Amino acid sequence: MRPQPLPEELAGGPFSTARARELGLPRMRLHRGDLVHPTHGAHSLRAPVTVEERAAAFAMGMPSARAFSHVTCAVLRDLPLPHFLEDEGRHGPLDVMAPTRGGQVAREGCRGHRGLEIREVEEVGGLSLIGLADTWCDLGELGRGRLTVDDFVVMGDAIVARLDARSEVTIRAGSRTSPGVRALHAALGRRVRPRGKVMLTEALTLIRPRVKSPMESRSRLMFVRAGFPEPEVNGIVLDEAGEYVAEADLLWRAKRVAAEYQGSVHADIKARSADEAKRRLLESLDHTVRELFADDVFRAPRRIDTLEFVARALDLDPRDLMIA
Repeated sequence: MRPQPLPEELAGGPFSTARARELGLPRMRLHRGDLVHPTHGAHSLRAPVTVEERAAAFAMGMPSARAFSHVTCAVLRDLPLPHFLEDEGRHGPLDVMAPTRGGQVAREGCRGHRGLEIREVEEVGGLSLIGLADTWCDLGELGRGRLTVDDFVVMGDAIVARLDARSEVTIRAGSRTSPGVRALHAALGRRVRPRGKVMLTEALTLIRPRVKSPMESRSRLMFVRAGFPEPEVNGIVLDEAGEYVAEADLLWRAKRVAAEYQGSVHADIKARSADEAKRRLLESLDHTVRELFADDVFRAPRRIDTLEFVARALDLDPRDLMIA
């Protein structure tokens, strides 16, 4: 005999045992072979596959005072993670946080954490997620063996950009602080002896507002690590009349030197045309412009050539820098 059709409200995705009972579904119907049970108290017509689907299914079977945290939260929020960690977040156990007094979640397919009461929680896409600044702090628990200071700078820059966008505050070019930067400081300050504090504190000194991509972060860090003066992030260039000319990804204003990172989004002809027009405008104002690509950051021969070129443009002696 074919199973009784589910109410339309339950057929579109995962549902809880409690909701099924509210709609009058007999208990035996939940045990028919057309349903899967991702975790205790959750049911669905099909097995969840993606991390988004798994999180939605598990949320149906857990108490309301729970939130997804750590790596799971970072993936669900599309934060820039190293590839190995993103893969772990998409395919490994779900990180779930409970209040300290509630005890850690102990379910198959979950990795439990405690401390929900001292963290911000946001509703995103129907899921309870730990706030962005708190998630950045939580990832510090992974330690230096898995993440580097630069990884935390890249994540922090991305989080700051999102928090600043929410604040609707105009961030001046060249600024080293903003509502987002202050939120990271505040989140770390609320923790008592957090794991990874030394690494997070170092990263905070390097996180900047106005960053638009992970590779902008890594390009800037490449120069800073080599001992260059720190460039402005997305610095605004004006002409002699004070009119807007361009926004340079990395700008050494006093020396009129700019570095422009060219990622895959710059590959189509319209983007390349706009980039070329921007370069010509900057050069018309006596700026030296260096285009950067991923290999200029990650491959030693290209990186050395790039650093030496920019050093000469800045009137720096490459021998006085840490170019490698």
